[in-house]
Amino acid sequence: MAEQDKDQERTEEATPKRREDARKEGQVARSRDLASVAILGSCLIYFYFGSGHFVSSLMDLMKNSFSHMNSRIVTVENIQPIFFSAFFKSISLMAPFLLTVCIAAFLANVMQVGLKISTKAIQPKWSKIDPLKGFARLFSMQSLVEFVKSVLKMAIVGFIAYLTVRNELTEILPLAHQSVWAIVVYIGKTSFKILLTTCWVLIVLALMDYLYQRWEFERNLKMTRQEIKEENKSTEGDPIIKARIRRLQREMAKKRMMANVPKADVIITNPTHLAIALKYDQSSMAAPAVVAKGAGYIAEKIKEIAMEHGIPTFENKPVAQVLYKTVELNGAIPDSLYRAVAEILAYVYSLKQQ
Repeated sequence: MAEQDKDQERTEEATPKRREDARKEGQVARSRDLASVAILGSCLIYFYFGSGHFVSSLMDLMKNSFSHMNSRIVTVENIQPIFFSAFFKSISLMAPFLLTVCIAAFLANVMQVGLKISTKAIQPKWSKIDPLKGFARLFSMQSLVEFVKSVLKMAIVGFIAYLTVRNELTEILPLAHQSVWAIVVYIGKTSFKILLTTCWVLIVLALMDYLYQRWEFERNLKMTRQEIKEENKSTEGDPIIKARIRRLQREMAKKRMMANVPKADVIITNPTHLAIALKYDQSSMAAPAVVAKGAGYIAEKIKEIAMEHGIPTFENKPVAQVLYKTVELNGAIPDSLYRAVAEILAYVYSLKQQ
């Protein structure tokens, strides 16, 4: 019982197949906070270097649009070119900003999960709209962690805004006597300070969240021993069936080997434990070859078949041991045994001539 419980505990590291299957399903270690902070950072960088051009272009666009409307009577015929002109100018104004944001979001995700895209993550599933499962997800540990992170981020942003405004009080009060444009510029600079400080803090939180997501991902991927056994069965086959196949293969190889014994020229024995069948055809073979070999029961079968077919048996313990240990089936004998085997074959050929 204890062994069964141990097999059901998720204590084993995920196999490569489990990781690949999870990736195909769209399950990866990814922090949404990293993508969010990358977008925020790209926005700050863009407006830091291009805010002057952006604001002046926006002012020109608004000025031109309103001047067109004031200089002529707006009708159905002339509203279309005015509208399209303003539309395309707006697109050209926003395109660099949107492109910067998209590139930042893309790179943030690629750096986390790579370029492989899975469509299964966005496919509709009943489990995603099931009210009961949705209610369970609402009160899950993951939802609690996300809620705590959201509250923490809002608290940090609020605290940074409070500190910034408190430090700027001496400059805020004189704004009542400044122009509207000066107030707008000051609000822009102060907002940039708040967002920049917030961005640095969120980068630290996002990195911590990424480490947590990786830990959570690895924990969820862990497998039980039983799952690993089932996976091995599905990928490599049932061990019982594999053992049976190997046994059948050995039996077939043994039958093929025994069929070669009648073709041998001589059987070299140990004399009782080993039997090696040698064949040599001077016209087609560079050296004598081992066509069958065995120990114990197989050796006895080789000697029986040899006796039935009149194959001579020669007892030589050292040669038999070297051939059995060093030469594979259908392999040529080593150079060191040429002389000894040649003497044995010469003896066998002399017996045949007699």
